[in-house]
Amino acid sequence: MSGNSSAIRGLCFDKDGTLFDFARTWEAWAQAFLRRAADGDEALATRLGEAIGFDLNAACFAPTSIAIAGTAAQCAQALASHLPALSQAEILTMINEEASAAPQVEIVPLAEFLAQLRGAGLALGVATNDSEAPARAHLDAAGVTELFDFIAGYDSGFGGKPAAGQLLAFADAVSLPPAQIAMVGDSTHDLKAGRAAGMRTIAVLTGMAKAEVLAPLADVVLRDIGEIPAWLKMQSAS
Repeated sequence: MSGNSSAIRGLCFDKDGTLFDFARTWEAWAQAFLRRAADGDEALATRLGEAIGFDLNAACFAPTSIAIAGTAAQCAQALASHLPALSQAEILTMINEEASAAPQVEIVPLAEFLAQLRGAGLALGVATNDSEAPARAHLDAAGVTELFDFIAGYDSGFGGKPAAGQLLAFADAVSLPPAQIAMVGDSTHDLKAGRAAGMRTIAVLTGMAKAEVLAPLADVVLRDIGEIPAWLKMQSAS
């Protein structure tokens, strides 16, 4: 546990694997995107999947997949050599279009959960390595966009994780010192960004990373975001 005794007054959430179930959302995206990009060529779709760490036949991501913690632009770059007829910008557009349409599975009922946090006086933000437009589409579909004080994708002007830019921008937006904010995420990218920003770090196990991978970078490892209110209550009582 961090020695920082400042009360937590803000929470900055990763999106995929934290607010939404990663596998149930992005496995569907990968299958739709890869087959669209391959234009019906199943062998090419399989090779495209391999380029981003997705097994099309098994419909699952490798733990090291660039799609898990990387940005859409990094995925487009990895695919570019396999799609010579398309520019990286065109590939990125296709990625974002399919991402916006990807079905989102909430980890907990988000509207109720986030309203509870806001009712406790917490500032709330989202910092994702997804593009901002599909991220907003996903939050809109869940009916929770207005519950956040700040939403940033890797393309919002603050960079992507594991760098601290998005998180420091959130701190500025809500006028809180980083020490009074916790970064909540399911990947080492999230937790490294939180540490780099000088924030507390909360790991959740609803993504692809295991507890033993996340624990060295986390102040606490929780099963999912639904356990955060009880943990915050324990912190305030200690």
